[in-house]
Amino acid sequence: MKVPKAGAVAAVIALAVTASGCGGDDPKEPIGIGIKFDQPGIGMREPDGTFTGFDVDVATYIAKELGYKPSEIEFKQVFSSDRELLIQYNEVQFVAASYSISDKRKEKVDFAGPYFIAHQDLMVRADDNSITKAEDLNSKKLCSVTGSTSAENVKKNLAPKASLLELGSYSECVVALQAREADAMTTDNSILAGYAARKEYAGKFKLIGLNLSNENYGIGIKKGNADLQRKINSALTKMVSDGSWDAAVKKNFGPANYKNEPAPQVTSGN
Repeated sequence: MKVPKAGAVAAVIALAVTASGCGGDDPKEPIGIGIKFDQPGIGMREPDGTFTGFDVDVATYIAKELGYKPSEIEFKQVFSSDRELLIQYNEVQFVAASYSISDKRKEKVDFAGPYFIAHQDLMVRADDNSITKAEDLNSKKLCSVTGSTSAENVKKNLAPKASLLELGSYSECVVALQAREADAMTTDNSILAGYAARKEYAGKFKLIGLNLSNENYGIGIKKGNADLQRKINSALTKMVSDGSWDAAVKKNFGPANYKNEPAPQVTSGN
């Protein structure tokens, strides 16, 4: 039997190592993350295709801690009505989309966090001093999205004589408010602050500063994925401790003079 020369053996080994390592630099499969595309300050797809907002910053930070670069993130649009479905059918690995933790939702998905506390509030025109509390909406027109629990809360419990204008999106309510077709709009204060902070709306709107409800935003994940829940909770804790959380709040909500709650204590099982 003819024995190969040492140099030939070395060449073969080197070739094999090179071939086996070819995939080492291949980009990893992108991580799918569900966000809102139409909520300024929270989750917004800008005209140039980039994404901005507090939830975007939180999601990007979590992805980094999970080992993903920004270029390896695939943001997918979610609506309030389909967040659970996208998680359950593995369309996204997690959802960060002003997603309030509730017992009803926990029947279908698990949550990491909470990472933010919002409150239902009212936004009015900056020159309107007639509305300082929810009860002042009696005989005035309140705008919110169709089927909003926020509007229902005001109408049922606080200002039963308010006239309700229901539109398809919060952006439409902002237009109506600016055009004086509505006197106020209501939803989470974080969403309202996001609109008020937009350059095109600078100085045109103000938040009243009410706490009409408590909304604990969490990161939605597939039920039973305790390992991912633990990793995301660790990332959220780190984001707060290294100052990135505060920086994201100031960047996204600061222009609206929004007085946010301090970062909430991350819990393990919610």
